[in-house]
Amino acid sequence: MSSATRGPAPGPSAEKSNSAPDPSSSEAEFDFSADGADAADGADGAEGAAPGRPAPARGRVLLAAPRGYCAGVDRAVVAVEKALEHYGAPVYVRKEIVHNTHVVETLTRRGAVFVDETDAVPRGARVVFSAHGVSPAVRDAAQERGLDTIDATCPLVTKVHKEAARFARDDYDILLIGHEGHEEVEGTAGEAPEHVRLVTSPAAADDVVVRDPDKVVWISQTTLSVDETMETVRRLRERFPTLQDPPSDDICYATQNRQVAVKKLAPECDLVVVVGSANSSNSVRLVEVALGAGARDARRVDRAAEIDEAWLAGARTVGVTSGASVPEVLVDEVLAMLAARGFGEVEEVRTATEDLMFSLPRELRTDLAAAGPAPARGHRRALPVQPG
Repeated sequence: MSSATRGPAPGPSAEKSNSAPDPSSSEAEFDFSADGADAADGADGAEGAAPGRPAPARGRVLLAAPRGYCAGVDRAVVAVEKALEHYGAPVYVRKEIVHNTHVVETLTRRGAVFVDETDAVPRGARVVFSAHGVSPAVRDAAQERGLDTIDATCPLVTKVHKEAARFARDDYDILLIGHEGHEEVEGTAGEAPEHVRLVTSPAAADDVVVRDPDKVVWISQTTLSVDETMETVRRLRERFPTLQDPPSDDICYATQNRQVAVKKLAPECDLVVVVGSANSSNSVRLVEVALGAGARDARRVDRAAEIDEAWLAGARTVGVTSGASVPEVLVDEVLAMLAARGFGEVEEVRTATEDLMFSLPRELRTDLAAAGPAPARGHRRALPVQPG
């Protein structure tokens, strides 16, 4: 296993021993601890070490890298922060800016107002489109209401939108692999509603109906399981041998990198803890990937306080990772909780190095530039990011 020893997990006042930037250290501060509570409070209420004494050693933690914030999430979150700083509250956001409960709650406390649709935004107000993207119909509705829009759609999602529009212009049937009801899928399908056929699983491939089996292309949601997507494509190609591939991978580099890292550590783990919210597609997929790669058990939690002591019974090795919309401080909570239960040895398992950063949305960059020097790119990341 290619890995680096990180040393004891940080407690509430301990200094991190790895070199990843602290996500709470940027100039636009988040109160990342719940209600201002200590990051280690998630460990309260369960047996641990006596005050002032280290917990008896029970096992080790394998910490996946890459994990946490991707470039698209960083860009979207920083866009809302900068909008609040520059324009003042309220700043409206259509849907959750990213699928993480803690991030949404923190931005809400700072003055962001999250709405389901643009008709809930006062006429003439400012609205941010989430990282998951929107359909042309949503853009039109915002324009009709005279809204000032800031488009925080992840550039990798925008790429898929452009693919859908191009294939529709060429009159292809577009087989969109993704989850029904997910905001990203709704936005992509909205680019070409008459041409898109949603394929939700490998089994669903058997029921797809197209106009011309020789003029079919597949594209996908960016946050899917790579393995399941490839199985869906395989079954589609059995039915449509001339099925065309997208020009490049639609599943984003961050999703792939986090799955590869989990696959590497899972076979050694009695338990894998995935930090992420229930509506985070890529976080849910990480649980599935961990189990498929050989972990004895895998669980998703929003916060350390959700970890059940029973999960740790008999465990010697615990894997930890986080979804692409999760700030690193939530991972630190989990590490502190595990350290208090005797899992203080942390070994980082790195499978890729990431350093990609995206420019802030054009509308925001323009206004910030007019006001004076300002960051042109996102700047708070759980880990450095680069395409896989």
